[in-house]
Amino acid sequence: MGSQWGRDRTYLRAVREGYRSRAAYKLQEIQDRYHLIRDHDNVLDLGAAPGSWLQVARGLTDGRLAGIDLSPIAPLEGVTTLVADLTDHDLREKVRSLLGTVNVVISDAAPKLSGHRSYDQARAIGLGEEVLAFACDVLKPGGNLILKSFQGEDFSTLLEEVRQYFFSVKTFKCQASRKGSSEIYIIARNFVGYRSETEGPL
Repeated sequence: MGSQWGRDRTYLRAVREGYRSRAAYKLQEIQDRYHLIRDHDNVLDLGAAPGSWLQVARGLTDGRLAGIDLSPIAPLEGVTTLVADLTDHDLREKVRSLLGTVNVVISDAAPKLSGHRSYDQARAIGLGEEVLAFACDVLKPGGNLILKSFQGEDFSTLLEEVRQYFFSVKTFKCQASRKGSSEIYIIARNFVGYRSETEGPL
């Protein structure tokens, strides 16, 4: 954890407090601001490795928790983890059987960066669209979504896609993000299903 970016103050704090990565503080910031996860919510974490968001979520709800990633996630008490690909449509049914009602979908997923900005941006937007599609398949009406993306020329397209499915959509920059990072979070509340700009919420 943290080796790619050096052992800065936030990294060292995460180690000291027992979190698997500095990303834990990003979810804490979002929760403190928007209160998206409630006491009894069932939560699904997409792109969950190494598991720091699951650690935070476990402390916010006594509901069911599940995390999915292409990489294995070390066990966490009270959390179900799956090694799987988000594009596998059979996975949706497995999630429903594990969690029942899905109240909140969270995702801090990001593609491995190549260093080519336009290519990395396109891959990040594509991953965001996959997370959005998965969330729309499993979320209950009124559910919430936290989705990481990166600012760039295609970001507005993803943001508008999210707005087609949620009543309230905002963006949020975390203080725990690295300085100079284009990382940004989409905060989507009250899932309503697809709606056009002229129809309004369903």
